[in-house]
Amino acid sequence: MNFRIGLVLLSVAFILGSCSSKKKLVKITTSKGEMVIYLYDETPQHQANFLKLVRQGFYDSTTFHRVMQYFMIQGGDPLTKVDSTRHLGGTGGPGYTIPAEFRDSKFHKKGALAAARQPDQVNPEKESSGSQFYIVQGKIYTTYELNQMEKQLQQRRNDTSFHFSPAQVAAYTTQGGTPFLDEEYTVFGEVIQGIDVIDSIAAVATNKANNRPLTDQFMKVEVISMSAESIWDKYGWKLPQPDTTIVLEKK
Repeated sequence: MNFRIGLVLLSVAFILGSCSSKKKLVKITTSKGEMVIYLYDETPQHQANFLKLVRQGFYDSTTFHRVMQYFMIQGGDPLTKVDSTRHLGGTGGPGYTIPAEFRDSKFHKKGALAAARQPDQVNPEKESSGSQFYIVQGKIYTTYELNQMEKQLQQRRNDTSFHFSPAQVAAYTTQGGTPFLDEEYTVFGEVIQGIDVIDSIAAVATNKANNRPLTDQFMKVEVISMSAESIWDKYGWKLPQPDTTIVLEKK
């Protein structure tokens, strides 16, 4: 076989194999319903860690211990599994952190899954918590509000070249989100079904002193493996090419 033809055929086989490979999703079951989340391949360390913990049952019977309406719902603390330590929610974890994996195309639109972390004063590298995560609810912004936020972020980061991308502007002015968290916390997935569950959990009554729900919001988490074609057939979502933004394309 001609070497060049063989190389082309090998490349085609590799691409087809990649397209047909199983994609990793997780299902979070709560008393308010189920959320299915697609985990980004572009954040491999966060993806691998989250899948490992889910398979270990790490998150089962933990709670969403911090809930702030029009902002986010946070969980993933193992201390919330037990009555005697549930009040310490927000301080526990697996005992390690994960290096930040910021990607321009992965941002804090509504439904984004992101890693919680310690503040900059003690964590200048913005490393992620080993287990705690949050799911964005946020709010819808006007283009004027985004322009004002751009200026504030340019000053804060001492970078006048910073601008929200067209994809960010489109998402934040239609879906909503929390744009001020971009490039500060690692986004490593997004809800592709059950986004209304975020609203239901975010609306529960909370202790105003610590934003903890007055009624515990437990979760059970499991891994789902599907081909890209199956995800489209079941959820009506088309997966992106690498390092592009996922868009909802209902049939």
